[in-house]
Amino acid sequence: MTVLRVDASIQGPRSASSELADLVLAELTTARPDVPVVQRHLAADPLPAHAWADAIAGKWTPAEDRSQAQIDALALAATLANELRDADSAVLALPLYNFGVSQHAKVWFDLAIAGGEQGERLLDGKPVVLLTTRGGAYGAGTPREGWDHNTDYLRRILADIWGADLTVIEREFTLVGVNPALDEFAELAELMKKSAHEAAVDAGKALAAR
Repeated sequence: MTVLRVDASIQGPRSASSELADLVLAELTTARPDVPVVQRHLAADPLPAHAWADAIAGKWTPAEDRSQAQIDALALAATLANELRDADSAVLALPLYNFGVSQHAKVWFDLAIAGGEQGERLLDGKPVVLLTTRGGAYGAGTPREGWDHNTDYLRRILADIWGADLTVIEREFTLVGVNPALDEFAELAELMKKSAHEAAVDAGKALAAR
């Protein structure tokens, strides 16, 4: 069993999404310490944004006519696709930024798709735990209901296109305690944090049991 872990937070050690991924992996590796974990941090070690365009152009260019940039981009895309193919499960810590998918994660998705075959289900039937976090609140009845353009996109790619057996763990109000305007929501935010942490622990146990 090989686990692919992907992070996209720009918050470093303060990252709420990475904290959740840590909890999942802690449970899994405690139960199965021999499990290899392949890690990719898309914010700490960003993929080149131009590589996707080079990979797409390279696909339509005869091999003997490809530029070095196209050759390199296709190799990178193939590497990312292979990491998904070779993984038996995945833990993905992908937060919402500016109401959508982070730029670092979007480049990863685009390149991995380019590296696969047309319509390939790169995670077909594999257990995938998605940890996604939001600084504010976007649920029903909130002022920003419907502003989360991150989670549905992630579900669409991971489950509908790549075929993952997907578990989604969400945590909101991560900016409570950081933004004074949200201080009144401290109790609710703490409950949300507790619930998300418990779900992450359960997800780790479930992965270990597979």
